[in-house]
Amino acid sequence: MTEVTLVPGEVSLGQWQAIHAGACMRLDPACAPRIAAGAAAVERILARHEPVYGINTGFGKLASVKIGDDDLATLQRNIVLSHAAGTGAPSPVPVVRLMMALKLASLAQGASGIRPQTVALLEAMLARGLTPVVPAQGSVGASGDLAPLAHMTAAMIGVGEILVGEERLPAMDVLARAGLEPAVLGPKEGLALLNGTQFSTAHALAGLFGADRLFRTALVTGALSTEAAKGTDAPFDPRIHRLRRHAGQIAVGEALASLMAGSAIRASHRADDPRVQDPYCLRCQPQVMGAALDVMRAAAAMLETEANGVSDNPLIFAETDEALSGGNFHAEPVAFAADMIAMAVCEIGSIAERRIAMLVDPALSGLPAFLTPRPGLNSGFMIPQVTAAALVSENKQRAFPASVDSIPTSANQEDHVSMAAHGARRLAEMVENALAVIGIELLAAAQGCDFHAPLTSSEALERVRARLRAQVPHLEEDRHFHPDMEIANGLVREGAIMEAAGLALPGVLS
Repeated sequence: MTEVTLVPGEVSLGQWQAIHAGACMRLDPACAPRIAAGAAAVERILARHEPVYGINTGFGKLASVKIGDDDLATLQRNIVLSHAAGTGAPSPVPVVRLMMALKLASLAQGASGIRPQTVALLEAMLARGLTPVVPAQGSVGASGDLAPLAHMTAAMIGVGEILVGEERLPAMDVLARAGLEPAVLGPKEGLALLNGTQFSTAHALAGLFGADRLFRTALVTGALSTEAAKGTDAPFDPRIHRLRRHAGQIAVGEALASLMAGSAIRASHRADDPRVQDPYCLRCQPQVMGAALDVMRAAAAMLETEANGVSDNPLIFAETDEALSGGNFHAEPVAFAADMIAMAVCEIGSIAERRIAMLVDPALSGLPAFLTPRPGLNSGFMIPQVTAAALVSENKQRAFPASVDSIPTSANQEDHVSMAAHGARRLAEMVENALAVIGIELLAAAQGCDFHAPLTSSEALERVRARLRAQVPHLEEDRHFHPDMEIANGLVREGAIMEAAGLALPGVLS
């Protein structure tokens, strides 16, 4: 498996995606001097015996309480134990691993004051596949993702549980079995590990990666639906899109034109089609999908910046021995990015559902009612379209911006929060809903094209149909529909459909 070398501040979205997918990783050894310098600066700051937030004071509303030197280690352990107050189901392992890698890259920039041995423990846990059990709920996305990161840190000190493969075991036992000593946190280290946006950012990145695959596959199924409806490719003419100048719209128009190039189905009705214009769900694909692409690319740029930044507090500046308190832990950029992705995902599914509805309606598509040769005796695609509608409506409800919500916490010390964790966590289910809509469209569009035999579509789209038909036959009579949908959903989820098209499709990472 590919190994990713984390160069803090310079990690690409592709590298974060590889880590999320399970790639091995290691920290660039060149980080060592910066890490050591930050830790040494903390020691010099402590030697001045001045109150410095998070190093020798309480936290949040208790920042005015000075902590004596003898209690500094207890202070750091206490913050971990008290803040490990999450609830709900465990976060997915790929997301937790990504969160750990994001934290590692942040700490390694030397501005967090953490010691080399603590960084090494986090890196070793990643290398050995030791994944802390992190409850998914409990962060409001300001003062950092405190509760989730506290559960990660608790595992590092031997408290809580760690997943090893499918086993959920006591953290202390797992560390001992792996030959690792639990961390004894020094001054500032507990706060450095707890404070930051890595939980929200990991979920948002995971959502972005899923949305990218969704988008590319929806281009393919959208083109296939256009063929099934004998729609025109004239709206994909590049001259139209160059005049409007939006990069995403131009890219989508080119992709759709390429997907349909050489289609005998399209050629068969160029001269005698009585329709002047197709419905918006076909004709406006470049405008809708192009806007979604532009929005997701903007969100990707925000998340790439966030992933390469340092977001704990206070920050240590070794060159001047200063600890500066600020608000880098506030996850508003992540919240906005997650909201942008959510809106795009919702619209990708929404316009796809309209194409399904158009295909099953003989008045609009010119195809047999509900795409079955014998409607009445057979219901065909009647209820799969209802399922698609249900999924789209569910995503509409979830697409409401999380970033416009706020609730004061910590006795009003933290009086405005981002809700980034809420906004980012919902993306996985939204993407899954939209993928299922695209799976239904794949089945419906292929069925529609079957009625045009012996005419064929383009080479790219015929490869897509062949990939589907290798596992799902044409629907001649009603049969148990759910297995067909599960197969189609799997092909969409795994990227098999966009790969079968064999074309370079535009996306977030390209």
